[in-house]
Amino acid sequence: MTRLLSIVTIAVLMTLSGFTGTAFAAQNEMTRLQNEVRHELVMLPFYSVFDHFAFKVNGGEVTLLGYVSRPTLKTSAERVVKGIEGVTSVINEIEVLPVSPNDDRIRRDVYRAIYYQPMLSRYAIQSVPPIHIIVKNGDVTLFGVVGSEQDKTIANLQANGVSGVFSVTNNLTVDRD
Repeated sequence: MTRLLSIVTIAVLMTLSGFTGTAFAAQNEMTRLQNEVRHELVMLPFYSVFDHFAFKVNGGEVTLLGYVSRPTLKTSAERVVKGIEGVTSVINEIEVLPVSPNDDRIRRDVYRAIYYQPMLSRYAIQSVPPIHIIVKNGDVTLFGVVGSEQDKTIANLQANGVSGVFSVTNNLTVDRD
């Protein structure tokens, strides 16, 4: 009886808010597209902790955003997203990071500083480590998700401690599960 009441309540609220069956189907399609785009991007073979993807879905149009350390990853991302059913166009605004031996050294050193740190080492054993390290001309930006504010702070301190780093922008978010 309670379950039936909650289903009826949801149906009434959806009707009152103007959330019709058509709107519900459109929302489901948007969610499906977002999930498929995310899946295809993280499954790219050369996607690593030194790359960061973001995207926007507007109907069938997908705008790709983020940073990659290899130019081929930008074109691969566009290609796989174009192949998703329901995608009508792709706008590729992914930035290819400049080739720099110094930035490569900073990437490696920041990776070691973060993932070898005992409090953060548990993140390194995940199939896709959640802390992404973007280095552009000595400036570091951290993207991803961590489990606590303490982890976010430690990652920031570790990155700031690497020789040659000019600045660190900490865009890590805390998962509040």
